[in-house]
Amino acid sequence: MRDPEFWHSKWASNKIGFHLDDVNPLLETFWSQLNPQREQSVLVPLCGKSEDLVWLAERHNDVTGVELSPIAVRAFFAEHFYTPLVTQINHAHELYQFDELSIFTGDFFTAPLDSVDLVYDRAAMVALPEDMRVEYVEHIKRLLKPGGKVLLVTLDYPQQELSGPPFSIPEQEVRRLFADWNITILQEDIADEDHPKIAQKGLSRFSEVVWMIEKA
Repeated sequence: MRDPEFWHSKWASNKIGFHLDDVNPLLETFWSQLNPQREQSVLVPLCGKSEDLVWLAERHNDVTGVELSPIAVRAFFAEHFYTPLVTQINHAHELYQFDELSIFTGDFFTAPLDSVDLVYDRAAMVALPEDMRVEYVEHIKRLLKPGGKVLLVTLDYPQQELSGPPFSIPEQEVRRLFADWNITILQEDIADEDHPKIAQKGLSRFSEVVWMIEKA
C-alpha cells in the first residue's frame, strides 16, 4: 500500500496469482459463524476483483469494497456485465456502485468509508508488511460498529524462507493486534508435503488460519 506501484504493476501486467476465479470456500464455509444478517453492512478491504463480492452481495444489502487498482475494479464490473454508476469522490478516489455493491478505488486508509457491521479479510492483512499491519488493524477497529465482527484469513510460514506478499502472520501477532477483542480460531489448515507451498516453494511448514474476531 505504501508502495502502490507494486500493486498497480501486478494488475497492469495481469500477474494476479493471488486472485481466485471462484468464491473462496473458506468464505462459504465460515461466514455463517458470524451470524450475519442481511441488513448488516459488510466491508471487504483490498478486494481486487474477487468473486467473494458477488457472493456477499447476494446475502447483504450493503457490501463495500476498497481496491487500489482501477484496472481491477473495472475488470470486476466488465466480467459480470454490470454497468456501475461511477462517481469521482475526490482526486484520489472513485466510487463504483451497482445494486448492493459499492467499490472505492484508491488507498484503503484514506477512502471515505462509513462504519460497518462486518469485515471480510482474505487478502488485505496478508498483503501488508508488518509495520503497516498495526495501522491497518487500528483503522478496522475505528470502522467497525460496536459488536462488529471480522472474518479473517491469515497464513503462517517461516517468513525468512519466502518473501511476501502474501506475508506470514503468526498467531501471536493476531492475538497481540486484537488483544482487547474476542478472538476465535475457526480452522487451522496445516499443509502436508504435497501442498504447492511445501513441494514447490520449499517451505518447511505452511498453514492457513481462519479467525472470527469480535469487537468487545
